[in-house]
Order: sequence, then C-alpha cells, then structure tokens
Amino acid sequence: MEATFPSVSDVLRMDVVKFALPTVVSGSAGLDRPVRWVHVGEVYDIAQYLSGGELVLTTGLDLPADDKGLCHYVAELDDVGAAGLVVGLGRRFSHGDLPRSLRSTADRRQFPLVVLGRDTPFVRFTAVVNRLIVNSQVEELQASEAIHRTFAEIDIEGAELAEVIRQAAGMARRPVVLENLTHKMLEYDAAGIDPALVVDDWERRSRAAQLPGRTGFDEANKWLITVVGARGQDWGRLILLTDGMPSAREVMVLERAASTLALNRLMARDPETLEMQAHRGLLVDLLNHVHPVDEFARRARALGVPVRGRRLLGVAIRSSSDEQGNLDGKSGSAGEIALAAFQALTSCGLQGLAGAVRNDLTEVLLSIGPRESETALMGRFSLALRQSHRGIFVGVGSCVTDIADARRSLMEAERVAEAAGHSVDDRPYYRLPDVRLRGLLHLLRDDARLQTFTESELGLLIAHDQRHDTKLLDALGLYLDHGRNKSAAADASFMARSSFYDRLDKIEKILNVSLQSVETCISLHVAVIAHRLMQD
Repeated sequence: MEATFPSVSDVLRMDVVKFALPTVVSGSAGLDRPVRWVHVGEVYDIAQYLSGGELVLTTGLDLPADDKGLCHYVAELDDVGAAGLVVGLGRRFSHGDLPRSLRSTADRRQFPLVVLGRDTPFVRFTAVVNRLIVNSQVEELQASEAIHRTFAEIDIEGAELAEVIRQAAGMARRPVVLENLTHKMLEYDAAGIDPALVVDDWERRSRAAQLPGRTGFDEANKWLITVVGARGQDWGRLILLTDGMPSAREVMVLERAASTLALNRLMARDPETLEMQAHRGLLVDLLNHVHPVDEFARRARALGVPVRGRRLLGVAIRSSSDEQGNLDGKSGSAGEIALAAFQALTSCGLQGLAGAVRNDLTEVLLSIGPRESETALMGRFSLALRQSHRGIFVGVGSCVTDIADARRSLMEAERVAEAAGHSVDDRPYYRLPDVRLRGLLHLLRDDARLQTFTESELGLLIAHDQRHDTKLLDALGLYLDHGRNKSAAADASFMARSSFYDRLDKIEKILNVSLQSVETCISLHVAVIAHRLMQD
C-alpha cells in the first residue's frame, strides 16, 4: 500500500507520450508498476544508479551487442525495482530488429518494454511526467496535512463516535464501519451508497474477514481493516469497504480515525461504553428526525435491536436531587443512570436502545414482541433499574406499532417523567393517567394562560401576605388539601381552631369569595397547586 504514483500504463496514456506512438512489446503484465520518476540513461550499468520505481528512457546506443548482455541488462533493471524500459527507435534499433532476447527476458520477468514509433526528444517526457509526479506528491502531502488537521480538531473537541466515522467516510469517499470484538456493528457511514449493501448480513461477513496484523487488507472482501484500541486493550475494528487495493490516503484516513476513537475512549470520564454511545447516538437521531424510518430500522437492527414488526415503548428516566438516591446515597448522573438502564435491559433479557440524551434525562426505546406483556416487562425493567438507583422517576409513553410513532412515545414518556416528580404517590413507573392534575399543571407551568389564571385567582392574597408578612396562602392550601375539612386543616397547621377559622374568614374577604362554594374551591385549589409548581 504505497503512496500514490502513476503507473506505467498511466504514463503511456499521457498526451505527450501518446504523441510518440508508444507500443508495449513485452512485459504487459507489469504495466501497473508505479512510476516514481522518469530517468534518461544510455549507460549499460545504469541499474547501480537507480533506487526503484524509475521508468528508464534509452536509445539503446550503449547497450550490449550480445544476447547474454541484453538479458543481464533487463534483469538488473528489474532486480533494482525499475518500473520499465522505453526504447526510442531509429538510433540503434527499429521495430523489426529489436533483439528477441531483450523481449523474451522482459516477458519472463513481467517487466514492461516499450518502443516509441515516433522520434521525440526525451526531455519532453521527463519535463511533463516528472512534473506530474512531483505535483501528485505535493497534493499527497497537502491531503495528509488536511487529514491530520481534521482529526486533530476532532481530538480537541472530543467529537462523538458518529462524527468520527462520518469524517473518515467523507475523506475516503467509501463506506466505513466500526464494530466491536463480537462483530456487532456500532456505527457506520455508507458514503452515499445503498446502506443495505453495507449492513446486511454484517456479522457473518465480518467473521470471514481476516486481518493480517493490526492494519491489513482482506482481499476476499476487499476490506481495509485496522484494530481500534490503546494500551494493550483492543475493543473493536474499523473497516473501510473498497473495490480494490486501498491507497495510501485511505490507509492514513482509517488509521488516523482509529487513533482518534482510541484517544477519545481513553479520555472519556463517564461510564458509557462504545455500544452505549452508539445507542445514545441513535436515540438522539430519532428525536431530531435525522434518519428516515428505513435507515433508523437498519441501524437499530445492526445494534441487535429489531424494530420492524414489533411494539415500541418509550421510557424516560429522570433523577431527583431531593429523593433518597442509589445505594451510595446519590441519584446519579444521566450517564450512570443510562449505564444502569443498559444493564437492566441485559439482565432482564429485553431488547431496546438506552442512552443519556441530555444531562438530566435518560431515554429507553423498548422493542416488545407480539406475545410479551407490556406491564410485566415494565415491572421487571423498573425493578432491575431501581435496584441500583432509587432516586429516579420513570415515565412511560404510549405503546406504538409504527416506527414513525416511536418519537412520539419517547416525548410522551419524557413529559410523564417530568410530571411524576410532583406526584403525591410513589410508583415504580408512571403512565400519563398516573400523574393526574398535578402532573398536568406541572407540564403547563410555563404556559402564560395558566400563569394568568393563577394570578387572577390568588394575586390579591399573595400581595396581602407580602405587605403584612402573613401566611394566608399557606392556610388556604391546607384547607383545600384536606378536602375543605376545617378541623383537619387546623390540626395540620398546629394552630388553635379559632385562629385558623379566623384566617379563612380573612381569605374570603380578601378574595371576595365563599369557601362554601365547591366550584370556587376547585378553582382555588388548581391555582394553589399551579402556584406551588411555578415556585418550585
């Protein structure tokens, strides 16, 4: 996998060379030899001055006259790695009298032997072809610099796994796949081709691909493969799908991408594994409408999560800072909760995607079979999850059968989990009916209409409390929370009943309402709950 150089056949197709009417008379099997330089030489022992890759131009004036000497001349050129021999006819040889020994030796060694049918100054060849070679090397250096600069920026930014793969595929202009050591596809970029050609039957194809060394080319599959890992801990393979022997640029791109992935993994300070990162990336893409339905299904299947012909259930998990936490007394970060969710899926034998989609939110998309009980499944999952994290709220969305509705189920679960934090009862998980009025008001707490309603119901009372340093709003809340039972509310306030009743009379006068009216009390109770949620 050498650097990119034009082959002998490439040189022969150049206009300046075609003008000289070149004809390959022997050694055509070697026309793919790379040409590093075009060199003019008339001396017989020129081989000692070559370093390999030179296309030698000669008129043959100083070549030996005997067959043995001609055979030795060609053999020496081939032994030092010369790309080929171009003979200008007319000075010593013509088409008809080119020695057979010269031609037969070139054929036997698959060493290109070319004759020029038109007399052309060699300087035209050397000037144009060598300029092309130099320019291609400059471009190669510039491309190399661009590759290293791009991945250096990715290293600094700590880019996501998907971004590294996307950059590698874009630079190589070929599909790139990252897999773990069990040949499960973690991420891929099809580089514009049909993704099915990349993904389908991946594990079987991957297991058949052999890797000679840490970076190598599997000829049967036409795959360039490099190991991903660092400090003696390999955790995956990065694979470039080609249609032939890879170029030096492609090797550089793949190895640089593998180094970036390994470095990012070493620098990661959270418990997220590469498989978890792939799960999270796919969930984020689903929430952001990144992939069409078919592509999402294909990527999920590659991660071992079938979604076609299945029921899909969105689950959202939020931590609570004021609840009893996990076994260490903490509710845990979203990354830690995501790890617990991922482990719960495995321990319960469930299929699904799990990931921390935000700093405060972990989401799971469960894939449920036709005969599985949704309730039983969620019971097992929430139980396994709470064994390591107790200070959490688990919201569950509606079960859907269409992949296009999976996002809606996740969004519903997110709202339920958020509202569950203000629920008065403790459940292993919450559905939309479980969060009731308090949950609904929590979801609407930023709505200007609810804020206007709350202010119109309680504004006068709140203003009175602020002016006179009283706590009439608290008294009203106790009264309403206890179902309009004055005695129970007074006992809960630790006040004499007469004093508490006096406060209720003041509330009626300030708000100009009757607390004997059921409808009035319902309206005030809604406003009180909403006000508390807004204050929280």
